[in-house]
Amino acid sequence: MNYKLLRRFTLIRSLVIYLIIMDYQEIIDGINEVMNREIPMLLSLTEEQVSVRRNSQNRTVKMLVGHLIDSASNNHQRMVRLQYAPRCGHSMPNTEMGMLVFPDYTQDNDLWIELQDYQHEDWHQLVMLLKLYNQHICHVIRSVDKTKLNNYWIDYEGCRVTLDAMIRGYINHLNLHFGQIHELL
Repeated sequence: MNYKLLRRFTLIRSLVIYLIIMDYQEIIDGINEVMNREIPMLLSLTEEQVSVRRNSQNRTVKMLVGHLIDSASNNHQRMVRLQYAPRCGHSMPNTEMGMLVFPDYTQDNDLWIELQDYQHEDWHQLVMLLKLYNQHICHVIRSVDKTKLNNYWIDYEGCRVTLDAMIRGYINHLNLHFGQIHELL
């Protein structure tokens, strides 16, 4: 291979990685901005505000925060495991050997909330867990192996979800549920 061509390829690859890192920094900054804005608000709420009123899904503010913790937990597993999976992750039954299986919890959100009894969890501890888990998610995103961003899993609907798409979509999920929390208040 020609030395000039190799050098050009290396420079282009370095530029692409730099742009991804900068783009991910915007995502990390966005997650931190949401946490810095919402955590003090959550901590200022009374037990009645977080435990009584329910949305159309029959969820209280406590339950919505619990769901955000569940999402952080599930996405954390996916972000880490997709970096060393031999092929791709899969949530469909009867997958072939060697494929990483992510149990689907999309259909079981309410069951997760019920089994963990978020409704009776200490509010301050719940909010702090949400904050700390999201700080860790930011660390994982900052540390992600950029060569693994196209690794993917197949969700329960049969859609391919890359590690990159998962990282980029995380903040949208946070904002969606914080919007629901604000509607309840």
